[in-house]
Amino acid sequence: MENAGASGGRGILAAAGVLFPDRDGRVLVVRLPYDRKHPVAIPGGGWEPTDRSPRETALREIAEELGFTPRLGPLACVDWALSGSRPPIVAYLYWAEPLTPEQAAEFRPDTAEVGGWTWLSTEQAGHALPPRLSRRVTACLRAPRTAGPLELEDSRPAGHTLRELPADGPAPEYLGLAAAPGLAPASTAGSVRRPQEPQEPPMDRDTYYATRPRIRAKARALFTDTDGRVLLVRLRPWDGPRGQVPYWTLPGGGVEADRETPRAAARREIREELGWEVEPGPLLALDWQPGAAADPAANPATGRDTAVLVYVYDGGTVTAGMPGSIVLQEEELVEWRFCAPAEAQALLNEPSWNRTAAALAAREGTGGPVELVAGLAVG
Repeated sequence: MENAGASGGRGILAAAGVLFPDRDGRVLVVRLPYDRKHPVAIPGGGWEPTDRSPRETALREIAEELGFTPRLGPLACVDWALSGSRPPIVAYLYWAEPLTPEQAAEFRPDTAEVGGWTWLSTEQAGHALPPRLSRRVTACLRAPRTAGPLELEDSRPAGHTLRELPADGPAPEYLGLAAAPGLAPASTAGSVRRPQEPQEPPMDRDTYYATRPRIRAKARALFTDTDGRVLLVRLRPWDGPRGQVPYWTLPGGGVEADRETPRAAARREIREELGWEVEPGPLLALDWQPGAAADPAANPATGRDTAVLVYVYDGGTVTAGMPGSIVLQEEELVEWRFCAPAEAQALLNEPSWNRTAAALAAREGTGGPVELVAGLAVG
């Protein structure tokens, strides 16, 4: 359901981290002084409502943690991680330009956040990082850059990433600090020294998750016919700011965040809205729509009180017999239509058309999804 009162897709945490390689291909890791169970991590942290995008989250977090502003490269991966013990998390990882030892020596870290740093090889990082993060990071390190951004679910390859990596390879043995012997307190600027005793965490795990801001997520599918026309659906009007104005969109809707991944949501929404049993194809676009705290133009009355992340999957080409089998979900949809690009642009709002155009263009590529903010490419 698309109306402003819908709760589908709420309750999602968002985070962004940065992969800093050195000239030898190793990756920078940091020690978390407050985390006794999993002290080794990748620089980064949680999204805040004033961040206009995950890329902005990554830049802010590095500035706060390490005291400098990095130059970010392309998005390395997006990972949707479900867990029974916490809300789902969507995690972005970005590549940064390789750091020199001289640049690292200029770090001015927040010692409450960073207790030390070192570079690890892919194998070492696999053993030092906690299992889920280990799978996420090593997937990025092992796959060719041309395959990115990688699509991961619970840190395991999904979609086009399966062309590059096995679906579920063996997990490295988790060794933590034992696999990162060079990890030292920040005051030693990376030299080898016995780590300080862990600090007390600022708050317990449950309190931390309860106080973190949430985003929403939607999953949509791009279907075209043999003439290249785009399948759009029109939502049933509801009592809201749009009134009775026709509202067109790609098929899809909110992710039931605590029980499914976006890919599973796309499959379910296609079945519910159109009556088709279709397996979503490659992930074409990731569109981050800022909420009102980051974008004054966002209207909370239309559900933009928080950020919304839209996944767009390739639904494929609609064959001759498929249109006749469409069974619209009457509670939500009024009609469907195949639209040439010019007509689709006229029916969709500007961010939706920009997102659709970007997804159409991404179909022609061989890499991962395009990263968008409010429908426009970034990075």
